[in-house]
Amino acid sequence: MNADSFDPDERRLAWAYLSTVAQGASRSLSAAIEEEGVVAVAAAVRAGRAGAELSSRLSARAHLDTAAVDLERLHRAGGRLVTPDDDEWPAWQLLGFGMLDKATDAEAAPHALWVWGTRRLDEPVERAIGIVGTRAASGYGEHVTAEIAGDLALDGWTVVSGAAFGVDAAAHRAALAVGGTTVAVLACGVDRAYPAAHAKLLRAVSENGLVVSEYPPGTAPARYRFLARNRLVAALSSGTLVVEAGWRSGARNTATWARRLGRPVMAVPGPVTSASSQGCHRMIRENEARLVGSAHEVVDECGPLLAPDDRDAQVVGSLDGLSGDTALVYEALPAVGTVGPAELATSAGVAVDRVRAALPMLELEGLVVSRDGGWERA
Repeated sequence: MNADSFDPDERRLAWAYLSTVAQGASRSLSAAIEEEGVVAVAAAVRAGRAGAELSSRLSARAHLDTAAVDLERLHRAGGRLVTPDDDEWPAWQLLGFGMLDKATDAEAAPHALWVWGTRRLDEPVERAIGIVGTRAASGYGEHVTAEIAGDLALDGWTVVSGAAFGVDAAAHRAALAVGGTTVAVLACGVDRAYPAAHAKLLRAVSENGLVVSEYPPGTAPARYRFLARNRLVAALSSGTLVVEAGWRSGARNTATWARRLGRPVMAVPGPVTSASSQGCHRMIRENEARLVGSAHEVVDECGPLLAPDDRDAQVVGSLDGLSGDTALVYEALPAVGTVGPAELATSAGVAVDRVRAALPMLELEGLVVSRDGGWERA
């Protein structure tokens, strides 16, 4: 924690005050700020002379001037308020909100973002994938989420999700497990762990990525805030992946937002008998999402930012040349982490002695490495 005090300027105090009073997006407030400036609008709201439209929305909370306290409290915890005045404001990612037709107040861009963590906000979201799904994830759903999120994080993509139980938590943990970057977008203040069981997870996210919210410190979660949160998960991502989702779910709401903002939407299929995958199947069937099953397919849909180099071509060529035991053993290796020959034998359906013979051959091809008594993909 950083215990040093700081002295926020007049504009930052104004942004913090309006964030507290508005408690979410407002197109009319955004328009007023653009026309008159944030300091003037904040002063008008405090004085009760903001005009009929703004007053009807903001007057009930206009007396809650906790900006200095909120900024100081978050600063001490290692956080800050990021505003459109700042270089790290993710302007490009939020640009789509201004292009929506007939958008309501709740569908506007955030006025400011409260952030817990030391990284710049604009950097991790330049190359990010949103991963969402049901809170009641099956073992299959958590496994697929971990595989895809881990591979994306290893390839330098940021994993964005909502820190909920199930798919969200599996995505965050997988990114952290491989030393990757992940961003958690909350429907409450960043100083509140929600769900409470994820306090440790959110701290880890703040240390390796960022925890983000449009709501000031101390704000409690509410149903409508989760729906508003979904639009930010979609906006801060280059594309959104739904792993498991019921017929009607918040994950599908996030996917809808991604489509409205012009971002690719992908879905992972599941067993046809699984209620947890019916939302994914529906999106695929109705052409709302592209079917994917791996991190490579996710990147293909979102548009790879880096062209393959010569080493990539060599690896692809080596994989094409695999056959027999070596192919079975390589395919049985997990995407993340090490595994021993005995476990590989079970996964690959190959005798242990043949696994031990195949691993050195794969090592010579540069496809696997030995580490800590086990083997992992190179």
